[in-house]
Amino acid sequence: MTSLPLIPAISVAPAARRASMPPQHLADLDLAGRQALVTGLGEPAFRAKQVSNHYFGRLVRDPQAMTDLPAATRERLADQLLPTLLNPVRELACDDGATRKALWRLHDGALVESVLMGYPDRVTVCISSQAGCGMACPFCATGQAGLTRNLSTAEIVDQAVYMAGVAASGVVAGSPPRLSRVVFMGMGEPLANYNRVIAAIRRLVSPAPEGLGLSQRHITVSTVGLVPAIHRLASEDLSVTLALSLHAPDDDLRDELVPVNQRWKVAEVLDAAWDYAARTGRRVSIEYAMIKDVNDQPWRADLLGRLLAGKLAHVNLIPLNPTPGSRWDASPKPVEREFVRRLRDAGVSTTVRDTRGREIDGACGQLAAAEDNDTNTDRAGEAPA
Repeated sequence: MTSLPLIPAISVAPAARRASMPPQHLADLDLAGRQALVTGLGEPAFRAKQVSNHYFGRLVRDPQAMTDLPAATRERLADQLLPTLLNPVRELACDDGATRKALWRLHDGALVESVLMGYPDRVTVCISSQAGCGMACPFCATGQAGLTRNLSTAEIVDQAVYMAGVAASGVVAGSPPRLSRVVFMGMGEPLANYNRVIAAIRRLVSPAPEGLGLSQRHITVSTVGLVPAIHRLASEDLSVTLALSLHAPDDDLRDELVPVNQRWKVAEVLDAAWDYAARTGRRVSIEYAMIKDVNDQPWRADLLGRLLAGKLAHVNLIPLNPTPGSRWDASPKPVEREFVRRLRDAGVSTTVRDTRGREIDGACGQLAAAEDNDTNTDRAGEAPA
C-alpha cells in the first residue's frame, strides 16, 4: 500500500458537520444555467462556455491556468463557478498504482470516498452518491454508518472529474490515460438521491463543454431495489446499466441482508429489473456478495439460477471484503467455484468480481469509517479545555 501526497489535506472539523448543501457549482447547472449565472455577474455569456471547457474538457480548475479569460475576471468567475467541493483527507494506492482510493471531507464535515481502478483497456471510477447510506445492510460499512445527507449533483460529478484528471496525468499503471467508465457503487443508494444522480449522469455523458463526454453504456447505476425508482429510471431514455444488489434469492434471508426487501420482495424487485431490461435493451447486472455460511449454499445457487434463467441478466459474484470486527466473512474459494458452476449450468452468465483495494480499505465506507475512528480516538485523547 502506498500513501500518496498527491494533494494537501484541508482540515474541516467533523464537529462542524451539518446536513447542508454545498455552494452552487457549474456542474449543478446545464450550460444555459451557467450562462445565466455568468451574465448575472456582468460577464458575456460565452465565459460560461470557456470555464466549462476548462473544467470538463481540459480537467483544469486553477483559474491562473485559464489564460483565455481576462486576468481580472479569472478569480471571480472561478469563485462563482468552481467553488471547492471535495477537500482531500487521504489518498491511497495499491496494485502497483492501478487502484487508487480517495477520501474526501465535504464542506460540512461529511466524509465520502471514490475509487479509481485501472485496467489494460479502460479506467473506471467508483463514485459516491450520498454521505453515508440509509439502507442499513448489515454487512456493509456504509450501511452501518447511517445516512448523513444526499450529495449535490456537482459533488457527485466532481469525483469523476477529479479522477479523470488523475487518469489523464498518466499515473495509473498500465492503463489508458482517459477515464472511460463510471459506476455508482460507492457510498449511498443512488436511487434514493434520484434527481441529483440523474442530473449527474447527464453531465457525465454530455460532451464538453456541457459535460465529460462519457458513453451512456459505460455508466452503471446500482440499487438495492427501490422498485418505483427502477421503473422511473427505465423511462429516462438513458442506456445506462442497472446493477441490482440482490445478495439473496429468497425473501427470508434478503429481509435480513437487504432490509428494504421488507418493503419490496424479491419477485417484485426482479420484475422491475426485467421491465428495465425490456424497455432499454440493457442487460441487468445482478450483484451478489458471497458471504460465508450465509448466502452461499448450493440450494441458493440453484434457486438463483431458476429465477434468472432465460432473462437478460448477468451475475456478478462479489467476494465479501469484511469490515474489521464484523461477523461476516467471505465464502471460501471452493464454495465460490461451486456457486459459479451451478449458475452457469442453469444457463446464467456469471463472473466473479476482481478483488481490488483490500489493503486500502477498498470496500465502500471502510476508509471513511477508519477516518472517523481515528478522529474519535484523537478526540478521546485530548485534554479537556
